[in-house]
Order: sequence, then C-alpha cells, then structure tokens
Amino acid sequence: PTEGPTDMGRVIRGQRKGKGGIFSAHTHHRKGPAKLRPLDYVERNGYIRGLVKEIIHDPGRGAPLARVHFRSPYKYCIKKELFLATEGMYTGQYIYCGKKATLTPGNVLPLSSMPEGTIISNCERKVGDRGTLARASGRYATVIGHDESGFTQLKLPSGKKKIVPSLARAMIGIIAGGGRIEKPLLKAGRAYYKYKAKRNCWPKVRGVAMNPVDHPHGGGNHQHIGHPSTCRRDAPAGQKVGLIAARRTGRIRGTKVIFERNTK
Repeated sequence: PTEGPTDMGRVIRGQRKGKGGIFSAHTHHRKGPAKLRPLDYVERNGYIRGLVKEIIHDPGRGAPLARVHFRSPYKYCIKKELFLATEGMYTGQYIYCGKKATLTPGNVLPLSSMPEGTIISNCERKVGDRGTLARASGRYATVIGHDESGFTQLKLPSGKKKIVPSLARAMIGIIAGGGRIEKPLLKAGRAYYKYKAKRNCWPKVRGVAMNPVDHPHGGGNHQHIGHPSTCRRDAPAGQKVGLIAARRTGRIRGTKVIFERNTK
C-alpha cells in the first residue's frame, strides 16, 4: 500500500524542543532580567550615582546579580535596577553610570569614554539595548580601538572581533563567579540539580543509541551513523541533526595563527 500522511515517521526531539512545552526554561524562581539602566539624558551628558543594596544568587545563572538603587532624576522615587555583579563589587558600594563617570570596576560608561585595552562586560550591541555581550560568569570583552566614524572594535570572550557603536555602554570589569567550570561535577546528582534550575536538557540520549524511527542516526547492528554526519542548512526539521552546514569537519590540526589588523 502507498504511504499516506498517517505513515510518516516520529517527530524527533529537536523538533519537539522548538515547540516548547516541557522543554521551556524554568523561570519561576528567577529574580528578573539583568540589564543596565534605561539610557536617558543624565547618562548621555553627565552621571548618576547608585547604591549596591545586596548581591543575590539567580537560579539557573552562574553569575551573581546586584540590586542597585538609584534616585530618579525626574521625580521623587527610588529606581531599583538589577545589574550583573562584577568582581570586587560589594554591598554599600557606590557605582556611577554615565558619560562622565570614572574608569572604576562596576561603573557604566559609553565605549567612547574608555581607552584601548579596557576590560569590560555586559556591553551593549546597539545603543540603549541595556547589555547583551560578555554576560556569563568570569567573562569579559576588551576594547581594541576606536575609529573616527563612531565605532569601536571589541574582542569578545569567544575571541571574535566585533564592531559596535562607540555610544554603546558597558560595565567596567569582569563578571563575577569566574572559575565555575574548573570544578568537575563528578556525579550525576549534581548535573541533575544544575539543569533542573535551567531547563529540560539533561540527560541527553545520543542519536545513534535510538531506533531509526526516533532519529536519523538510529538503528543498525552497531552504533554507527551510517551516512555523513553533516547536513545542509535548508534540510527539513526531522532530518536536520548532526553537523549542520559544517564548513569543515574533523580534528583541528596545526597551530592557530592570528592576524590582527592594525586599527590605528
């Protein structure tokens, strides 16, 4: 008999993850989004002082957070912000945000106010987006150089170079909580509780350990893929597993040569 729509294979794990459901993030106990202050007239032209009230743990995040209180420059109230804590930050510390703030760890300045070689974190990709780059624990970016057209070149934690607007803001210093991955988990129970706070992504069954109906790598008398592990970028969802749109495969051999362009 000819195969109809009811005879299709199973929806594989990668397809189910896209829909959400049991795979959505566990956000119930999280403290909130960690962002810089909304960009306003005060930060563009001067500075504003904030007070670190407490440093707290955020479930599912390796880096600690800092609750920072600012006096609103526009009406009589306290604005409470949730910042990513940098190394050396403590309760009772004053931090300053704005164009005229000093170059001190914890302060927030536009990139145009920072000299080359400055260590920064929680950097904006676009002006006013409140921080998207170098936000994981122990991570930092480095200011490489400025150009006359209003852009700054950064070196990201991955080693990649990126050009962002010079008016984008960043926090001085390294994100706290570094060295987290240097201690091995050692046992399954620790991995269980680590990912319990994050999302349903552990334990992860290998595709070659499944049946053919469950995964393109499944089946066979020995655990083997049986065809190239690469697949094309526009492969259908149930087939898109393995090394997706890989430029190259195999071990990386030889020494890495980095050519740095002179930005001066």
